[in-house]
Amino acid sequence: MQALWLENQQLELREVPKPNRPDEALIRIRKAGICSTDLELVKGYYPFTGIIGHEFVGEVVDAPDKSWIGQRVVGEINAVCGTCEACMNGRPTHCENRTVLGISNRNGVFAEYTTLPLKNLYRVPDSVSDEAAMFTEPLAAALEIQEQIKFQKADRVLLIGAGRLGQLIAQTLALTSCDLHVVARNSHAQQLLAARGIKVIADSDVQSQKWDVVIEATGSTEGFTLARRAVRPRGTMILKSTYAGDMSVNISSIVVDEITVLGSRCGPFEPALRLLETREVDPSGLISDQYKLGDAFKAFEKAAQPGVLKVLLEI
Repeated sequence: MQALWLENQQLELREVPKPNRPDEALIRIRKAGICSTDLELVKGYYPFTGIIGHEFVGEVVDAPDKSWIGQRVVGEINAVCGTCEACMNGRPTHCENRTVLGISNRNGVFAEYTTLPLKNLYRVPDSVSDEAAMFTEPLAAALEIQEQIKFQKADRVLLIGAGRLGQLIAQTLALTSCDLHVVARNSHAQQLLAARGIKVIADSDVQSQKWDVVIEATGSTEGFTLARRAVRPRGTMILKSTYAGDMSVNISSIVVDEITVLGSRCGPFEPALRLLETREVDPSGLISDQYKLGDAFKAFEKAAQPGVLKVLLEI
């Protein structure tokens, strides 16, 4: 089968054997999405060799339970052991023996086929298009914030960053009726937010130490600095992006101001699929372009351009 292979920070289209894990479902990929993590892997953010990609919608072509065959599915990216201390105590996304689709010790979805355990799979409702279903994984990651914090209508919430993930975070937070403002520099991103009635704010208008919850979704030093300045004493900062390299942080000020700092990663798939089915979240405006797998290099070039949101690969 054809696959997009990453090795030594170089991408290559190559022929590889179809995956064969009899204890897992074999999935034919229909569409896959390029996310910021994929772009960072190419830059060397994390040492990975193999097929990258983890956002997908596909069709099960074989499985230990034959009732899954023919089902259109999406899948959680962490394959876990179920027996380690983390798994046994309700923290499976931190499984000590996990493999992560297209990121760590498991080939990903920029290929004709992939495999995942059946417990990772979720059936896609008929009314949800392939294009929309492809957003299930990042939408679930956006919803994880609401698993960590319960938002009230009076909460002053600042979201810094309106890129691929930031747009989904904004749409999900808007459903809570909190007092949400989003720092978005790109004009297209601003237009998408405004179209949904979400308030946009300029960096220069962000009040210092006035925000109850600040979500940093840029993964940049500048974004973190703005977030730290904006959050009020005894407020909460949520870090929704990974940061390349080291960053200098004044820990003493965080202690003195009693700031809660939360990392936030993977989230719940079932609520994400429900929001797509009811169209309370609409990701269609986030698709910048689509390419065939054979044009993957062009797709990555497009995805890396400033202001570009989601680029899809049709397999």
